[in-house]
Amino acid sequence: MFSPNSDFEVALAFDVLNACRRAGVKLATAESCTGGLVAGALTAIPGSSAVVERGFVTYSNAAKEELLAVSPALLRAFGAVSEPVAKAMAEGALQRSHADLAVAITGVAGPDGGTPEKPVGLVHFALARKLRPTLALYRIFPGDRAAVRRQAVDQALTMVLDAVV
Repeated sequence: MFSPNSDFEVALAFDVLNACRRAGVKLATAESCTGGLVAGALTAIPGSSAVVERGFVTYSNAAKEELLAVSPALLRAFGAVSEPVAKAMAEGALQRSHADLAVAITGVAGPDGGTPEKPVGLVHFALARKLRPTLALYRIFPGDRAAVRRQAVDQALTMVLDAVV
């Protein structure tokens, strides 16, 4: 079971909020396989409303299209778990919010859904900022569904922290 309050995660979320606050950065999240856990980790901390502008949980392709303006053609060409879709999610969250920075996550948390090309544990991340190129990376995380999701939350928070400090 996922517990969003590990000591490491709380400290990391606290660091992200402080760094964003110091930099005057508002943050949006666009989450698929983590289902809002990044936003949940941040908003578990008092005072997070000074930084967290909004969160999008776009688990289905239809939600990605409707809420984040991810192109259906992009989803057909690359699949939901891909760098182009992660980038489009982050850019869509930035465009459809009042945030200065948006982080996106899409992946295969398991235990089902993996393929040889996109194994269980594969997670794509993207970070969009106003007037800057969108950054992307991917990881293949070990472990069960809860472990993949926890590692994805930690990676997303780290990505935001690295972009702000």
